[in-house]
Amino acid sequence: MIGAVNWDVNFFVKRFPHEGQETIIERITRVAGGKAGNTAVAAARLLERNQAAIIGGLGKDSIGTEQLEIFESESVVTSGLKICGNAESGQAYITIDHKGANIIYKLPGANALVTPNDLDDPVRRKLISETKVVAIMDPPFETAVKAAEMAKQLDKVVAWDPGVNSELGIKNARPLLQNLDYLIANEHEAANLTRTRNPVTAAKKLVAANKRLKITVKLGGKGCILYGEGRKKLLPGFDLRAIGLKPVNTVGCGDAFLGAFAVALSEGLPDLEALKWGNCAGGLKATRYETRGSPNREMLLKFLS
Repeated sequence: MIGAVNWDVNFFVKRFPHEGQETIIERITRVAGGKAGNTAVAAARLLERNQAAIIGGLGKDSIGTEQLEIFESESVVTSGLKICGNAESGQAYITIDHKGANIIYKLPGANALVTPNDLDDPVRRKLISETKVVAIMDPPFETAVKAAEMAKQLDKVVAWDPGVNSELGIKNARPLLQNLDYLIANEHEAANLTRTRNPVTAAKKLVAANKRLKITVKLGGKGCILYGEGRKKLLPGFDLRAIGLKPVNTVGCGDAFLGAFAVALSEGLPDLEALKWGNCAGGLKATRYETRGSPNREMLLKFLS
């Protein structure tokens, strides 16, 4: 997994305030987060020990030290992390309402200092060469382009979750799109990339940039759409209420989705089955307050069955 590692401060409120209004914070949690960090942990919980790795940046600070300890406790390989003495570790400040919806403010910190040249480090290059699926999230865009190019040259499966880089649009994202196998985006990211709010139209525009590209547009609780090779498939979401569960925090659901999807692909499962893994993992994560609330393998397979 290549991308951001953050420390999340979550504020739980009844409602989001309007401009100039105040609202009461009912609960605060401080937990490890960041898209790549979350995805690496989600994948590690579904694999044997030390089979998921993270490439990203951390500051040489107390947050960085705690992040390393947490990764090691989750059996995530951390040799690809860059420890930066000239920046603090990345942080995110997240407001979550009573429905589980969220607003996120991010401080990139050391995440922004992971450069394309860092990927040429022998340790990081070895990590990429030894993996089956390279999932790229939100490193600096030039670093994401280099990672996809390296991975494709090594004949790896390459997936990209665009996050904030979706604002670049298709034209500027083309150097990355041409080396992808899968693009995993939510509705807002797909709209930002393509300047259209119709998920299928967005997918068609993206495929025009890379004919072999398969697009998954995440629709939250409604599931996801898979588009590729001129065909569309809608996979319904994981119905939590049918099994007596309810969503409490949607932060990290997309990361749990991508982690489970990547693991399923690495084990040779077909696309639709891999997306079922993703839907299930994302749904189960929504029932947990912590950002890294993704399920372990036993729980995932239980609910899939």
